[in-house]
Amino acid sequence: MQATLVLEDGKIFRGRGHGASGERLGEVVFNTSLSGYQEILTDPSYAGQIVCLTYPHIGNYGTNPLDSEASAPFAEGLAVRELAQLASNCRAVESVSEVLADFGLPVISAIDTRALVRHIRTQ
Repeated sequence: MQATLVLEDGKIFRGRGHGASGERLGEVVFNTSLSGYQEILTDPSYAGQIVCLTYPHIGNYGTNPLDSEASAPFAEGLAVRELAQLASNCRAVESVSEVLADFGLPVISAIDTRALVRHIRTQ
């Protein structure tokens, strides 16, 4: 499925869609952590925001209920360079894509997250 991230200034990023389909509005922010994507998405401080993760490979260790900061994601969506479809951790219960689909949140992958971060930092 194709996905599009459209910024307020008209800049467009096209990629692949995962998670839930549909439209979301929110402030685009970025996080440079190497791990902790599940904690980031369920952190209340990200409420109303679309989170761009700058680490290029996200999702390889899956998700599990013990690593969540809250019972549901607070972020409005997720933007990543590459989203792993296979979780390779014995603690994994679901993939990131499955969890976000369960909560109705979209994911866009296959975008240049470095270019997105540079753009939002200057705009």
